Amino acid sequence: MEEKKYVPKKESVTYAVAALGQGLVYSCMSSYITDFYMNVLTLNAWFVIMLMLLARVWDAINDPLMGMIVDRHTSRWGRMRHYPVITAIPIAVLTILMFTRPIGFAAGDQSTLMYIYVAVVYTLWGMVYTSSDVPFWSLPNVMTPNPAERGTIISYGRTVGGIGSAVTVALPIIVGYFISSSEKKYAIMAISMSVIGMPLFCLASFNIKERVKHPNATKRAPGEPSTLSRIFHCKPLMLVVLSGILSFGRYMIQSAAAHVARYGGFYVGGDLSTATAEQFSKNMSSIQLVIQICAAVGMFGAMVFMPKLFKKYEYRTLMIVSCLAGFAASVVTLIVGWFTKNLFFCIPFMIISSIPLGVINVVSGAMVCDCIDFMEWKTGYRDNALGSACQSFVNKLGNAVATVVIIGMYILVNIDPQKLNVGDANAALEIARSMTASQNFAMYALVSIVPGISLILCAIPLFFYDIVGDKKKKITEDLKVMRAQRGIEITE
Repeated sequence: MEEKKYVPKKESVTYAVAALGQGLVYSCMSSYITDFYMNVLTLNAWFVIMLMLLARVWDAINDPLMGMIVDRHTSRWGRMRHYPVITAIPIAVLTILMFTRPIGFAAGDQSTLMYIYVAVVYTLWGMVYTSSDVPFWSLPNVMTPNPAERGTIISYGRTVGGIGSAVTVALPIIVGYFISSSEKKYAIMAISMSVIGMPLFCLASFNIKERVKHPNATKRAPGEPSTLSRIFHCKPLMLVVLSGILSFGRYMIQSAAAHVARYGGFYVGGDLSTATAEQFSKNMSSIQLVIQICAAVGMFGAMVFMPKLFKKYEYRTLMIVSCLAGFAASVVTLIVGWFTKNLFFCIPFMIISSIPLGVINVVSGAMVCDCIDFMEWKTGYRDNALGSACQSFVNKLGNAVATVVIIGMYILVNIDPQKLNVGDANAALEIARSMTASQNFAMYALVSIVPGISLILCAIPLFFYDIVGDKKKKITEDLKVMRAQRGIEITE
Protein backbone atom coordinates (compact mmCIF):
# COMPACT_ATOMS: atom_id res chain seq x y z
CA MET A 1 0.00 0.00 0.00
CA GLU A 2 1.30 3.45 -0.93
CA GLU A 3 2.23 5.67 2.01
CA LYS A 4 0.18 8.76 2.74
CA LYS A 5 1.34 11.99 1.11
CA TYR A 6 1.25 15.24 3.03
CA VAL A 7 2.58 17.99 0.75
CA PRO A 8 0.26 19.55 -1.86
CA LYS A 9 1.68 20.16 -5.33
CA LYS A 10 1.60 23.93 -4.94
CA GLU A 11 3.87 23.71 -1.90
CA SER A 12 6.33 21.41 -3.69
CA VAL A 13 6.44 23.88 -6.59
CA THR A 14 7.08 26.74 -4.16
CA TYR A 15 10.01 24.90 -2.65
CA ALA A 16 11.46 24.22 -6.10
CA VAL A 17 11.07 27.87 -7.16
CA ALA A 18 12.82 28.97 -3.97
CA ALA A 19 15.64 26.56 -4.82
CA LEU A 20 15.78 28.19 -8.27
CA GLY A 21 16.39 31.56 -6.63
CA GLN A 22 19.12 30.12 -4.42
CA GLY A 23 20.71 28.39 -7.42
CA LEU A 24 20.90 31.66 -9.36
CA VAL A 25 23.10 33.17 -6.65
CA TYR A 26 25.08 30.14 -5.49
CA SER A 27 26.29 29.35 -9.00
CA CYS A 28 27.87 32.80 -9.24
CA MET A 29 30.32 31.80 -6.55
CA SER A 30 30.79 28.14 -7.43
CA SER A 31 31.36 28.64 -11.17
CA TYR A 32 33.28 31.89 -11.43
CA ILE A 33 34.95 32.96 -8.19
CA THR A 34 38.28 31.36 -9.10
CA ASP A 35 38.41 33.05 -12.49
CA PHE A 36 37.37 36.38 -11.01
CA TYR A 37 39.95 36.32 -8.23
CA MET A 38 42.83 35.06 -10.37
CA ASN A 39 42.22 36.55 -13.80
CA VAL A 40 40.29 39.75 -13.06
CA LEU A 41 41.52 40.93 -9.67
CA THR A 42 44.83 39.10 -10.38
CA LEU A 43 45.19 38.07 -6.74
CA ASN A 44 48.11 35.95 -5.62
CA ALA A 45 47.39 32.28 -6.35
CA TRP A 46 48.61 31.11 -2.95
CA PHE A 47 46.39 33.67 -1.25
CA VAL A 48 43.36 32.31 -3.10
CA ILE A 49 44.27 28.74 -2.13
CA MET A 50 44.70 29.64 1.53
CA LEU A 51 41.51 31.72 1.56
CA MET A 52 39.49 28.80 0.21
CA LEU A 53 41.03 26.29 2.61
CA LEU A 54 40.82 28.47 5.73
CA ALA A 55 37.24 29.41 4.92
CA ARG A 56 36.40 25.71 4.76
CA VAL A 57 38.09 25.15 8.13
CA TRP A 58 35.80 27.82 9.51
CA ASP A 59 32.85 26.11 7.80
CA ALA A 60 33.75 22.94 9.67
CA ILE A 61 32.78 24.93 12.78
CA ASN A 62 30.16 27.24 11.29
CA ASP A 63 27.98 24.69 9.49
CA PRO A 64 27.44 22.32 12.47
CA LEU A 65 26.99 25.35 14.72
CA MET A 66 24.22 26.61 12.46
CA GLY A 67 22.68 23.15 12.45
CA MET A 68 22.61 23.07 16.24
CA ILE A 69 21.07 26.56 16.40
CA VAL A 70 18.29 25.51 14.03
CA ASP A 71 17.59 22.27 15.91
CA ARG A 72 17.43 23.99 19.30
CA HIS A 73 15.23 27.01 18.54
CA THR A 74 11.68 27.35 17.24
CA SER A 75 10.33 30.77 16.26
CA ARG A 76 6.66 31.69 15.86
CA TRP A 77 7.14 30.91 12.14
CA GLY A 78 8.56 27.49 12.84
CA ARG A 79 12.06 26.12 13.09
CA MET A 80 13.44 26.61 9.58
CA ARG A 81 11.28 28.50 7.14
CA HIS A 82 11.98 32.02 8.42
CA TYR A 83 15.70 31.93 7.54
CA PRO A 84 15.42 32.58 3.76
CA VAL A 85 13.63 35.91 4.19
CA ILE A 86 16.05 37.00 6.94
CA THR A 87 19.20 36.24 4.93
CA ALA A 88 18.10 37.20 1.39
CA ILE A 89 19.23 40.84 1.36
CA PRO A 90 22.63 40.22 3.04
CA ILE A 91 23.37 37.41 0.55
CA ALA A 92 22.44 39.63 -2.41
CA VAL A 93 24.61 42.52 -1.20
CA LEU A 94 27.62 40.31 -0.43
CA THR A 95 27.35 38.51 -3.80
CA ILE A 96 27.51 41.84 -5.63
CA LEU A 97 30.43 42.99 -3.49
CA MET A 98 32.23 39.70 -4.12
CA PHE A 99 32.16 40.19 -7.91
CA THR A 100 32.84 43.92 -8.18
CA ARG A 101 36.10 45.77 -7.67
CA PRO A 102 35.80 48.01 -4.60
CA ILE A 103 35.63 51.74 -5.29
CA GLY A 104 39.01 53.40 -5.08
CA PHE A 105 41.02 50.29 -6.02
CA ALA A 106 42.66 50.37 -9.44
CA ALA A 107 43.06 47.39 -11.76
CA GLY A 108 45.90 45.15 -10.62
CA ASP A 109 45.87 46.57 -7.08
CA GLN A 110 47.91 44.25 -4.85
CA SER A 111 47.68 46.25 -1.65
CA THR A 112 47.09 44.71 1.75
CA LEU A 113 43.72 46.46 1.94
CA MET A 114 42.58 44.70 -1.24
CA TYR A 115 43.43 41.31 0.21
CA ILE A 116 41.70 42.13 3.50
CA TYR A 117 38.61 43.30 1.64
CA VAL A 118 38.43 40.12 -0.46
CA ALA A 119 38.95 37.84 2.56
CA VAL A 120 36.30 39.59 4.66
CA VAL A 121 33.66 39.65 1.91
CA TYR A 122 34.26 36.01 0.92
CA THR A 123 34.13 34.77 4.53
CA LEU A 124 31.02 36.80 5.37
CA TRP A 125 29.29 35.52 2.25
CA GLY A 126 29.97 31.93 3.30
CA MET A 127 28.67 32.52 6.83
CA VAL A 128 25.45 34.22 5.74
CA TYR A 129 24.88 31.67 3.01
CA THR A 130 25.22 28.87 5.56
CA SER A 131 22.59 30.59 7.70
CA SER A 132 20.09 30.11 4.88
CA ASP A 133 21.36 26.95 3.21
CA VAL A 134 21.31 24.63 6.23
CA PRO A 135 17.69 25.32 7.25
CA PHE A 136 16.45 25.51 3.64
CA TRP A 137 17.68 22.04 2.69
CA SER A 138 16.51 20.71 6.07
CA LEU A 139 12.94 21.76 5.30
CA PRO A 140 11.94 18.53 3.48
CA ASN A 141 12.58 16.66 6.74
CA VAL A 142 9.78 18.61 8.44
CA MET A 143 7.50 19.07 5.45
CA THR A 144 6.62 15.35 5.42
CA PRO A 145 7.38 12.15 7.38
CA ASN A 146 7.09 10.12 4.15
CA PRO A 147 10.64 9.26 2.92
CA ALA A 148 9.52 8.73 -0.68
CA GLU A 149 7.67 12.06 -0.78
CA ARG A 150 10.66 13.72 0.88
CA GLY A 151 12.98 12.32 -1.78
CA THR A 152 10.72 13.65 -4.53
CA ILE A 153 10.65 17.14 -2.99
CA ILE A 154 14.45 17.16 -2.77
CA SER A 155 14.70 15.91 -6.35
CA TYR A 156 12.47 18.66 -7.73
CA GLY A 157 14.22 21.27 -5.61
CA ARG A 158 17.70 20.23 -6.78
CA THR A 159 16.55 20.00 -10.40
CA VAL A 160 14.95 23.43 -10.55
CA GLY A 161 17.81 24.87 -8.48
CA GLY A 162 20.16 23.44 -11.08
CA ILE A 163 18.30 25.39 -13.75
CA GLY A 164 19.15 28.51 -11.80
CA SER A 165 22.77 27.47 -11.83
CA ALA A 166 22.66 27.01 -15.61
CA VAL A 167 21.23 30.49 -16.11
CA THR A 168 24.02 32.00 -14.05
CA VAL A 169 26.64 30.03 -15.91
CA ALA A 170 25.23 31.03 -19.31
CA LEU A 171 24.85 34.75 -18.63
CA PRO A 172 28.53 35.79 -18.63
CA ILE A 173 29.13 33.61 -21.68
CA ILE A 174 26.33 35.29 -23.66
CA VAL A 175 27.41 38.74 -22.49
CA GLY A 176 30.93 37.81 -23.61
CA TYR A 177 29.84 37.98 -27.25
CA PHE A 178 29.14 41.70 -26.78
CA ILE A 179 31.44 42.81 -23.94
CA SER A 180 35.10 41.74 -23.84
CA SER A 181 35.73 42.99 -20.28
CA SER A 182 35.53 40.09 -17.82
CA GLU A 183 35.11 42.56 -14.97
CA LYS A 184 31.95 44.04 -16.50
CA LYS A 185 30.57 40.59 -17.33
CA TYR A 186 30.89 39.41 -13.77
CA ALA A 187 29.38 42.60 -12.36
CA ILE A 188 26.34 42.20 -14.63
CA MET A 189 26.01 38.56 -13.57
CA ALA A 190 26.21 39.23 -9.83
CA ILE A 191 23.78 42.15 -9.84
CA SER A 192 21.15 40.57 -12.09
CA MET A 193 21.21 37.15 -10.41
CA SER A 194 21.00 38.65 -6.92
CA VAL A 195 18.11 40.96 -7.80
CA ILE A 196 16.15 38.11 -9.42
CA GLY A 197 17.22 35.17 -7.27
CA MET A 198 16.78 36.36 -3.71
CA PRO A 199 13.09 37.39 -3.98
CA LEU A 200 12.37 33.92 -5.35
CA PHE A 201 14.29 32.35 -2.47
CA CYS A 202 12.12 34.28 0.01
CA LEU A 203 9.05 32.34 -1.14
CA ALA A 204 10.21 29.45 1.06
CA SER A 205 9.42 31.58 4.11
CA PHE A 206 5.78 32.16 3.21
CA ASN A 207 4.29 29.22 1.33
CA ILE A 208 5.77 26.14 3.04
CA LYS A 209 4.44 24.32 6.09
CA GLU A 210 6.45 22.50 8.76
CA ARG A 211 4.34 19.42 9.57
CA VAL A 212 6.70 17.18 11.55
CA LYS A 213 7.12 18.92 14.88
CA HIS A 214 10.02 17.35 16.76
CA PRO A 215 10.82 18.85 20.16
CA ASN A 216 13.70 21.28 20.32
CA ALA A 217 17.08 19.72 20.92
CA THR A 218 18.25 20.17 24.49
CA LYS A 219 21.58 20.37 26.24
CA ARG A 220 22.88 16.88 26.82
CA ALA A 221 22.57 15.25 30.21
CA PRO A 222 25.61 13.82 32.00
CA GLY A 223 26.76 10.63 30.28
CA GLU A 224 24.65 11.28 27.18
CA PRO A 225 26.51 11.34 23.84
CA SER A 226 26.86 14.81 22.34
CA THR A 227 25.12 15.83 19.13
CA LEU A 228 28.40 15.84 17.24
CA SER A 229 29.26 12.44 18.66
CA ARG A 230 26.01 11.04 17.26
CA ILE A 231 26.86 12.53 13.87
CA PHE A 232 30.40 11.15 13.77
CA HIS A 233 29.30 7.72 14.97
CA CYS A 234 26.69 7.45 12.23
CA LYS A 235 28.61 5.28 9.76
CA PRO A 236 26.19 5.71 6.82
CA LEU A 237 26.29 9.50 7.13
CA MET A 238 30.07 9.55 7.32
CA LEU A 239 30.22 7.42 4.15
CA VAL A 240 27.95 9.89 2.34
CA VAL A 241 30.08 12.79 3.58
CA LEU A 242 33.31 11.10 2.46
CA SER A 243 31.79 10.30 -0.92
CA GLY A 244 30.68 13.93 -1.30
CA ILE A 245 34.15 15.27 -0.51
CA LEU A 246 35.75 12.90 -3.03
CA SER A 247 33.25 14.04 -5.68
CA PHE A 248 34.84 17.52 -5.82
CA GLY A 249 35.48 17.00 -9.54
CA ARG A 250 31.79 17.39 -10.34
CA TYR A 251 32.19 21.13 -9.76
CA MET A 252 35.16 21.42 -12.09
CA ILE A 253 33.41 20.90 -15.42
CA GLN A 254 31.57 24.17 -14.88
CA SER A 255 34.07 26.11 -12.78
CA ALA A 256 37.06 25.25 -15.01
CA ALA A 257 35.23 25.97 -18.28
CA ALA A 258 36.43 29.58 -18.37
CA HIS A 259 40.03 28.48 -17.82
CA VAL A 260 39.87 25.84 -20.56
CA ALA A 261 38.22 28.28 -22.97
CA ARG A 262 41.07 30.70 -22.43
CA TYR A 263 44.08 28.39 -22.25
CA GLY A 264 43.01 24.92 -23.39
CA GLY A 265 44.30 25.41 -26.93
CA PHE A 266 40.96 25.07 -28.72
CA TYR A 267 40.13 27.56 -31.44
CA VAL A 268 36.96 27.44 -33.53
CA GLY A 269 36.99 28.32 -37.23
CA GLY A 270 40.48 29.60 -37.83
CA ASP A 271 44.05 29.94 -36.65
CA LEU A 272 44.93 31.38 -33.27
CA SER A 273 48.13 32.88 -34.68
CA THR A 274 46.18 35.19 -37.00
CA ALA A 275 43.15 35.85 -34.80
CA THR A 276 42.22 39.34 -33.66
CA ALA A 277 41.48 40.15 -30.04
CA GLU A 278 37.77 40.39 -30.85
CA GLN A 279 37.79 36.99 -32.55
CA PHE A 280 39.64 35.46 -29.64
CA SER A 281 37.15 36.90 -27.15
CA LYS A 282 34.24 35.41 -29.10
CA ASN A 283 36.10 32.10 -29.38
CA MET A 284 36.45 31.95 -25.58
CA SER A 285 32.72 32.46 -25.23
CA SER A 286 32.02 29.75 -27.84
CA ILE A 287 34.28 27.14 -26.20
CA GLN A 288 32.95 27.94 -22.78
CA LEU A 289 29.38 27.75 -24.07
CA VAL A 290 29.99 24.26 -25.53
CA ILE A 291 31.36 22.97 -22.22
CA GLN A 292 28.61 24.54 -20.15
CA ILE A 293 25.83 23.29 -22.44
CA CYS A 294 27.21 19.76 -22.22
CA ALA A 295 27.32 20.03 -18.43
CA ALA A 296 23.78 21.42 -18.31
CA VAL A 297 22.31 18.77 -20.62
CA GLY A 298 23.95 15.90 -18.72
CA MET A 299 23.11 17.31 -15.30
CA PHE A 300 19.49 18.28 -15.99
CA GLY A 301 18.82 15.18 -18.04
CA ALA A 302 19.74 13.12 -15.01
CA MET A 303 17.81 15.31 -12.57
CA VAL A 304 14.59 15.17 -14.59
CA PHE A 305 14.51 11.38 -14.41
CA MET A 306 15.45 11.09 -10.74
CA PRO A 307 11.88 10.95 -9.32
CA LYS A 308 11.03 8.00 -11.60
CA LEU A 309 14.37 6.28 -11.02
CA PHE A 310 13.88 6.63 -7.26
CA LYS A 311 10.88 4.28 -7.56
CA LYS A 312 12.92 1.56 -9.29
CA TYR A 313 16.46 1.75 -7.96
CA GLU A 314 18.26 2.27 -4.66
CA TYR A 315 20.01 5.59 -4.10
CA ARG A 316 23.32 3.76 -3.75
CA THR A 317 22.93 2.01 -7.11
CA LEU A 318 22.15 5.25 -8.94
CA MET A 319 25.22 6.93 -7.49
CA ILE A 320 27.67 4.12 -8.23
CA VAL A 321 26.48 3.44 -11.79
CA SER A 322 26.49 7.13 -12.75
CA CYS A 323 29.99 7.64 -11.33
CA LEU A 324 31.42 4.67 -13.25
CA ALA A 325 29.75 5.83 -16.47
CA GLY A 326 31.02 9.37 -15.90
CA PHE A 327 34.59 8.15 -15.43
CA ALA A 328 34.51 6.09 -18.65
CA ALA A 329 33.13 9.05 -20.60
CA SER A 330 35.79 11.38 -19.16
CA VAL A 331 38.55 9.11 -20.47
CA VAL A 332 37.05 9.19 -23.96
CA THR A 333 36.60 12.96 -23.71
CA LEU A 334 40.29 13.36 -22.93
CA ILE A 335 41.48 11.15 -25.77
CA VAL A 336 39.11 12.36 -28.47
CA GLY A 337 39.41 16.04 -27.63
CA TRP A 338 43.17 16.11 -27.32
CA PHE A 339 44.03 14.13 -30.41
CA THR A 340 41.44 15.68 -32.74
CA LYS A 341 41.78 19.21 -31.31
CA ASN A 342 38.06 19.50 -31.95
CA LEU A 343 35.88 19.97 -28.90
CA PHE A 344 32.70 19.35 -30.88
CA PHE A 345 33.62 15.68 -31.31
CA CYS A 346 33.57 15.39 -27.52
CA ILE A 347 30.03 16.67 -27.01
CA PRO A 348 28.28 13.30 -26.48
CA PHE A 349 31.00 12.11 -24.10
CA MET A 350 31.04 15.36 -22.13
CA ILE A 351 27.28 15.07 -21.71
CA ILE A 352 27.62 11.54 -20.33
CA SER A 353 30.44 12.58 -18.00
CA SER A 354 28.15 15.34 -16.67
CA ILE A 355 25.31 12.99 -15.74
CA PRO A 356 26.82 12.36 -12.26
CA LEU A 357 26.56 16.11 -11.57
CA GLY A 358 22.79 15.78 -11.53
CA VAL A 359 22.69 12.39 -9.84
CA ILE A 360 24.99 13.38 -6.97
CA ASN A 361 23.25 16.73 -6.43
CA VAL A 362 19.89 15.04 -5.99
CA VAL A 363 20.69 11.63 -4.52
CA SER A 364 23.20 12.74 -1.89
CA GLY A 365 20.58 15.01 -0.32
CA ALA A 366 18.06 12.16 -0.17
CA MET A 367 20.72 9.86 1.32
CA VAL A 368 21.51 12.39 4.05
CA CYS A 369 17.83 12.45 5.00
CA ASP A 370 17.82 8.66 5.21
CA CYS A 371 20.88 8.85 7.44
CA ILE A 372 19.04 11.26 9.74
CA ASP A 373 16.23 8.70 9.91
CA PHE A 374 18.82 6.06 10.77
CA MET A 375 20.24 8.20 13.59
CA GLU A 376 16.76 8.77 15.03
CA TRP A 377 16.07 5.03 14.79
CA LYS A 378 19.34 4.14 16.58
CA THR A 379 19.47 6.89 19.22
CA GLY A 380 15.96 8.31 19.58
CA TYR A 381 17.26 11.77 18.70
CA ARG A 382 16.66 13.57 15.41
CA ASP A 383 19.16 16.21 14.33
CA ASN A 384 17.54 17.48 11.12
CA ALA A 385 19.52 20.64 10.55
CA LEU A 386 22.82 19.33 11.88
CA GLY A 387 22.62 16.35 9.55
CA SER A 388 21.89 18.62 6.60
CA ALA A 389 24.72 20.91 7.71
CA CYS A 390 27.08 18.05 6.89
CA GLN A 391 25.95 18.20 3.28
CA SER A 392 26.24 21.99 3.20
CA PHE A 393 29.80 21.69 4.46
CA VAL A 394 30.61 18.97 1.92
CA ASN A 395 29.26 21.05 -0.98
CA LYS A 396 31.31 24.08 0.00
CA LEU A 397 34.39 21.97 0.69
CA GLY A 398 33.99 20.34 -2.72
CA ASN A 399 33.90 23.75 -4.37
CA ALA A 400 36.97 24.81 -2.44
CA VAL A 401 38.89 21.65 -3.38
CA ALA A 402 37.93 22.18 -7.03
CA THR A 403 39.25 25.73 -6.80
CA VAL A 404 42.49 24.54 -5.22
CA VAL A 405 42.95 21.90 -7.95
CA ILE A 406 42.45 24.52 -10.67
CA ILE A 407 44.97 26.89 -9.11
CA GLY A 408 47.30 24.00 -8.36
CA MET A 409 47.24 23.05 -12.03
CA TYR A 410 48.29 26.60 -12.95
CA ILE A 411 51.20 26.35 -10.56
CA LEU A 412 52.12 22.79 -11.64
CA VAL A 413 52.56 23.75 -15.30
CA ASN A 414 54.19 27.13 -14.58
CA ILE A 415 51.34 29.42 -15.58
CA ASP A 416 51.65 32.56 -13.48
CA PRO A 417 48.17 34.05 -12.87
CA GLN A 418 49.77 37.28 -11.68
CA LYS A 419 51.00 37.94 -15.23
CA LEU A 420 47.54 37.51 -16.71
CA ASN A 421 45.26 40.45 -17.41
CA VAL A 422 42.21 39.09 -19.12
CA GLY A 423 40.37 42.37 -18.86
CA ASP A 424 42.54 43.32 -21.83
CA ALA A 425 41.59 41.09 -24.76
CA ASN A 426 44.87 41.78 -26.62
CA ALA A 427 46.93 40.73 -23.60
CA ALA A 428 44.85 37.59 -23.15
CA LEU A 429 45.38 36.68 -26.81
CA GLU A 430 49.15 37.02 -26.56
CA ILE A 431 49.23 34.86 -23.44
CA ALA A 432 47.12 32.18 -25.16
CA ARG A 433 49.54 32.14 -28.10
CA SER A 434 52.49 31.62 -25.76
CA MET A 435 51.02 28.51 -24.09
CA THR A 436 52.89 25.24 -24.59
CA ALA A 437 51.20 21.96 -25.54
CA SER A 438 51.66 20.60 -22.02
CA GLN A 439 50.04 23.70 -20.55
CA ASN A 440 47.09 23.37 -22.94
CA PHE A 441 46.76 19.69 -21.98
CA ALA A 442 46.80 20.52 -18.26
CA MET A 443 44.00 23.03 -18.69
CA TYR A 444 41.92 20.57 -20.75
CA ALA A 445 42.41 17.87 -18.13
CA LEU A 446 40.45 20.05 -15.70
CA VAL A 447 37.20 19.28 -17.55
CA SER A 448 38.01 15.73 -18.62
CA ILE A 449 40.14 13.23 -16.72
CA VAL A 450 40.44 15.10 -13.41
CA PRO A 451 36.65 15.09 -12.80
CA GLY A 452 36.61 11.46 -13.98
CA ILE A 453 39.14 10.37 -11.37
CA SER A 454 37.13 12.22 -8.74
CA LEU A 455 34.00 10.27 -9.71
CA ILE A 456 35.76 6.92 -9.28
CA LEU A 457 36.89 7.98 -5.82
CA CYS A 458 33.36 9.14 -5.01
CA ALA A 459 31.91 5.69 -5.77
CA ILE A 460 34.23 3.72 -3.46
CA PRO A 461 32.66 4.60 -0.05
CA LEU A 462 29.17 3.93 -1.40
CA PHE A 463 29.84 0.20 -1.69
CA PHE A 464 29.78 0.15 2.14
CA TYR A 465 26.55 2.18 2.52
CA ASP A 466 23.75 -0.13 3.69
CA ILE A 467 20.54 1.89 4.23
CA VAL A 468 18.84 0.03 1.41
CA GLY A 469 16.09 -2.53 0.79
CA ASP A 470 14.50 -4.22 3.78
CA LYS A 471 16.64 -2.31 6.28
CA LYS A 472 15.38 1.03 4.99
CA LYS A 473 11.76 -0.20 5.10
CA LYS A 474 12.18 -1.42 8.68
CA ILE A 475 13.62 1.94 9.76
CA THR A 476 10.63 3.76 8.26
CA GLU A 477 8.07 1.48 9.92
CA ASP A 478 9.81 1.49 13.29
CA LEU A 479 10.01 5.30 13.28
CA LYS A 480 6.24 5.56 12.94
CA VAL A 481 5.81 3.60 16.16
CA MET A 482 8.63 5.44 17.98
CA ARG A 483 7.25 8.86 17.06
CA ALA A 484 3.77 7.92 18.20
CA GLN A 485 5.15 6.72 21.52
CA ARG A 486 7.10 9.95 21.99
CA GLY A 487 4.07 12.11 21.13
CA ILE A 488 5.71 13.76 18.13
CA GLU A 489 3.07 15.81 16.31
CA ILE A 490 2.51 15.48 12.57
CA THR A 491 -0.01 17.99 11.21
CA GLU A 492 -1.83 17.98 7.88
